[in-house]
Amino acid sequence: MKEYKSGFVTLIGRTNVGKSTLLNLLVGEKIAVIANKVQTTRTAIKGIVNRENSQIIFIDTPGIHKPKTKLNETMIETSFASIIDSDVILFLIEATSEDIGKGDRIILDKIKESKRKAILIINKIDLIKRENLLKLINIYSKEYNFEAVIPISATNSKYKNIILDEIEKNLKPGPAYYDIEEYTDQTLRQLAEETIREKTLCLLQDEVPHGIYVETEKMKQRKTKQNEDIYDIEVTIYCLKNSHKGIIIGKNGEMLKKIGRSARIDMEKNFGVKVNLKTWVKVKEDWQENDSIVGKFKLK
Repeated sequence: MKEYKSGFVTLIGRTNVGKSTLLNLLVGEKIAVIANKVQTTRTAIKGIVNRENSQIIFIDTPGIHKPKTKLNETMIETSFASIIDSDVILFLIEATSEDIGKGDRIILDKIKESKRKAILIINKIDLIKRENLLKLINIYSKEYNFEAVIPISATNSKYKNIILDEIEKNLKPGPAYYDIEEYTDQTLRQLAEETIREKTLCLLQDEVPHGIYVETEKMKQRKTKQNEDIYDIEVTIYCLKNSHKGIIIGKNGEMLKKIGRSARIDMEKNFGVKVNLKTWVKVKEDWQENDSIVGKFKLK
């Protein structure tokens, strides 16, 4: 019988490189927010993959970017802190890069410093020619002794087992840290918040979503008259300006209804029960500099 292995794998890369899409593919559940905008992931989300002979715990980190607020600084701190604690690093870069850019260079230097086992994942290979890909592989292979270099398209499930097999190969024998039925350590409250934030990212104008902070005020399970389980969830969406509040609510409250409806459908699918969702919008101008709020985004 094969020896059981386990370990923590940090998924790191620049913003919008496809980390959350890849995490959801590997875990097989939608736990990370996906939106075609930068700085989508704010906290280090754990995704758990249970295989026959291993348990792989993924940490999806916030994308590396130039910090402008206390929140941004905390996000980057979280990304780099998780490198030190990981058994294997999955370093995700874009196939369209022609050389090692500034952001990728910073990450690469942190990986070198850590001396951890690392796997280079080159995403979005459908966008380039083979000779460009080979050049990129050559550039990165000279920089660090990667355990493997895997070119992929994060939306294609055929790469899932290739990556998981390679990770498993590089893990040490160890116990299952989480129940084998679990796929994330996020609470239902956090999942509710992330789902609503994803909908704001997808549905709103560029500058508004990144100034949004979502907080679950109430989450209670009860039975309906038909004896079905239902969650009553009350959520507040905080934003930075009054003008943003108007955009989030929309004309006659239409945008807020759209966000709520879309989030509720996803929650019901993820939670496996009916959801009664109520949303409010409030202005909190300085929340990105507020220590008690920003502290929630630190790696625990």
